Amino acid sequence: MRRPRRSAVSCGADMTDAALRQSPLSQSPSARSGRTARLDGSPWTPYLFAAPVVLYLLLFQGYPLWRELMLSFTQTSLLTPQISTFVGMRNYAELAARPDFWRVIGVTALYTGVCVIAAIALGLGAALLLDRPFRGRGIARALVTIPWAAPPVAVATIFAWMLNAQYGILNHWMKLLDLEIGYESWLDNPRLALPAILITTIWQIFPFSSVVLLAALQGVSEEVREAAQIDGADKLSIFKVAVWPTIRPTVALLALFVTIWSLRRFDLIWVMTQGGPIGATKTLVIELYTRAFVSRELGEAAAVGMVGLTIALGVTLIYFWVTQRAERAEGRR
Repeated sequence: MRRPRRSAVSCGADMTDAALRQSPLSQSPSARSGRTARLDGSPWTPYLFAAPVVLYLLLFQGYPLWRELMLSFTQTSLLTPQISTFVGMRNYAELAARPDFWRVIGVTALYTGVCVIAAIALGLGAALLLDRPFRGRGIARALVTIPWAAPPVAVATIFAWMLNAQYGILNHWMKLLDLEIGYESWLDNPRLALPAILITTIWQIFPFSSVVLLAALQGVSEEVREAAQIDGADKLSIFKVAVWPTIRPTVALLALFVTIWSLRRFDLIWVMTQGGPIGATKTLVIELYTRAFVSRELGEAAAVGMVGLTIALGVTLIYFWVTQRAERAEGRR
């Protein structure tokens, strides 16, 4: 006797039931938890995911820094880099004994401090303006990023042309306004070269601060602002009570980034002044380049680099210490 032929619908239903029985969702909670524990509960899982990053840092960051540290204890010439003479701490002692190196430290500190303060202050002011509703706000937000997007070498070249004594547009307008001081060039004057470098740098980097702080302002609670306005608080009080506590962590992190970038900045300063005149704009990075590729002393250049790295690490540690202290103070409230 022939068996009745099963329909395609019934066959599909049987296959679906079999798949559901084999699915992890249909298994008992104990079986699912055991499998999850084997996959995610292994103590080696975090190390497995962190291994590529650690390997990259050790290979491309740790090893070069170790080589630089070892090089700073030697006397090595760029002409014969394969020949090195161990001199111990002599390079560091010579740097500490030279007054011009301490002047480089001072110029670096002044340049970094002014860049951080001015970039964050101007960026915060621009962010507060761009946060207010007005017609064309989207276009204004896009235009403010143009200086940051411009290449530093191009910015340095344009500003060097603007500050030129013979055909610079700045001196041309100063002559028209009878404001000529009598100097030959901004970048050739030891008193004006560093302010010119600072103006150029701040003009380029403050848009980044404004964009970051504008994003932080978007997280400020409108309810808190409205409550402060209802209570009769003025704009400054609203900023202190509602805005500043929200954007303060962003400002601190931004200050750290701008500090490290200012310590590392080379291209803009080198194109405009090459550290001159008379060392008025020579920072640690310019000093490192000069010792390595002009004086051809790799050991001394490595020592300068390690000093800069120590300063950057010190600033980073201070940032984390201040941040943790602020978090503990917030937790006690």
